[in-house]
Amino acid sequence: MSIYRHQPEAPTALRRLAPGGAIDTHWHDEHQIVYAATGVLSVTTGEGRWTIPPSLAIWVPARTTHGHRAYGTTDVHLVGFAPGENPLELTAPTALAVTPLLRELLIAATQDPGGDAGERARLRAVLLDRLRPASARPVHLPAPRDPRLVAVCAALHADPADGRSLAAFGAVAGAGERTLSRLFRAELGMTFPQWRTQSRLHHALVLLARDVPVTVVAHRCGWSTPSAFIDVYRRAFGHTPGRYAR
Repeated sequence: MSIYRHQPEAPTALRRLAPGGAIDTHWHDEHQIVYAATGVLSVTTGEGRWTIPPSLAIWVPARTTHGHRAYGTTDVHLVGFAPGENPLELTAPTALAVTPLLRELLIAATQDPGGDAGERARLRAVLLDRLRPASARPVHLPAPRDPRLVAVCAALHADPADGRSLAAFGAVAGAGERTLSRLFRAELGMTFPQWRTQSRLHHALVLLARDVPVTVVAHRCGWSTPSAFIDVYRRAFGHTPGRYAR
């Protein structure tokens, strides 16, 4: 897939993506907030993938190569800012907490991006003032580079319910448990169980966007019981998967 430069000077727009729809890999000179008001959106960069439900948005710094994919019918609100408009001084893609007020500001900013200049400037000033990094970190799934890690992570992507131990995966990947454990920490910044849990949460978000029942999601993503899945989900996102499904 080719990488292109996004042409508009201020990449502010509303895009409605059908289930499975995508925005090709690209970059632009401006910072951008990416927010899915409906559905679930994945944002992929060279550092990994962010999967965001409507309670979160992503700050994408200027000149960051990225692409999007929708799960469920997804309204994507893209709000661009000049390179000097960076109140949180973020230099890497970062999840943002979307409060009810910020949600309305993001939606309003994309409804008429070419409207009254004074009104637009005031709205964007309030929007920037309301930005807060999100405490929930499981939306970011770091991408492996070492071929041995790639093999393990690919197997878990293919079957998130795969419950094999790291030693068992090592026998397939051609590396010992110790080596793989060290690689997970050094390259991905987390342990094998932490990465597997985050991968499962990513899959869970995608399935929930497709209206798969919570009990089925729990089974397909490797949790022993629905209550165990609900507990992990609540701690990660601050609400239950049942609330998201509604």
